[in-house]
Amino acid sequence: MHDSDSTITQLPAGTELRGVITRGYGLYFDVATPQGLLRCTLRGMIKRGPRRTAPAAVGDRVRATLTTPDVDPPEGVIEQIEPRVRALSRLARGTGDVEQVIVANPDQLIAVFAIHEPEPHPRLVDRFLLIAEARDIEAVICMNKVDLARPGDVDTFTEPFRMAGYPIVTTSARDRDGLSELLQRLKGKVSAFAGPSGVGKSSLLNAIAPQRMQMQERVGDVSTSTGKGRHTTTWTTLFQIGPDTFVADTPGIRALQLWGVKPEDLDELYPEFRPFLGSCYYADCRHLIEPNCAVRAALADGQIHPDRYESYASFRRGEGTDG
Repeated sequence: MHDSDSTITQLPAGTELRGVITRGYGLYFDVATPQGLLRCTLRGMIKRGPRRTAPAAVGDRVRATLTTPDVDPPEGVIEQIEPRVRALSRLARGTGDVEQVIVANPDQLIAVFAIHEPEPHPRLVDRFLLIAEARDIEAVICMNKVDLARPGDVDTFTEPFRMAGYPIVTTSARDRDGLSELLQRLKGKVSAFAGPSGVGKSSLLNAIAPQRMQMQERVGDVSTSTGKGRHTTTWTTLFQIGPDTFVADTPGIRALQLWGVKPEDLDELYPEFRPFLGSCYYADCRHLIEPNCAVRAALADGQIHPDRYESYASFRRGEGTDG
């Protein structure tokens, strides 16, 4: 995948090409290859495969066959999808146990939240972090719209996550504050931008790489009636913004269930808990009311932030909410 002119139109039908899915909508998938963009459907055997997940998703690396080189864009068929290394995913609505893959094979998650408009919700931040931890994806928290912040707002909101060891980047797409630091964190990686609607994901990406984004969708604002962002990106799109540097702009997410995370594994997904796990009196300690709990002792000593512990406890008891 590079910036040279497409050479697919010069290739004969039947040519095998390799690439990555950059966009999916309906029955069609755009595949970026070294020879240019290819619009593909799935070979029937892939669609019929026994899966509890999407047969193809943005970020999947694929092998495709060119079928029609003389149309714009050229068309093909995806013959094979390479096994996913990891995926940022959630539970598909109304399915019970089917995985909806948001981005396949990301190196890191950039969890984007606004300090105001819309207001950030710590439990939703926690859900993004937990899903990233469960899928072995590095996580960075990006607090956007800091131009709207009152003194102390950003530090107060981000302190629990700083104590947990997560990198924090503060940005303002409007004022271009923090963009160089954010871009530095993106270099050489496939990064998934995810967060609630209206927090400014697309605006950030436009500010970082306007020549690559060429956003066709309007940038959304916040609904004044609900305080929640309007959905502007309606599907995940993968963009190349530099050498070996890709970003996935994902749909706005208002709720995120902890798909595939077992309650008994939750403590492993809080990095600040890990130094104390295995030191509790009871091997199966839930860190809730059990005596001689090393995690709660660390909490009492100020080594674990109370908000993060309460987050764990609410999720462990099955009481976690999105708010």
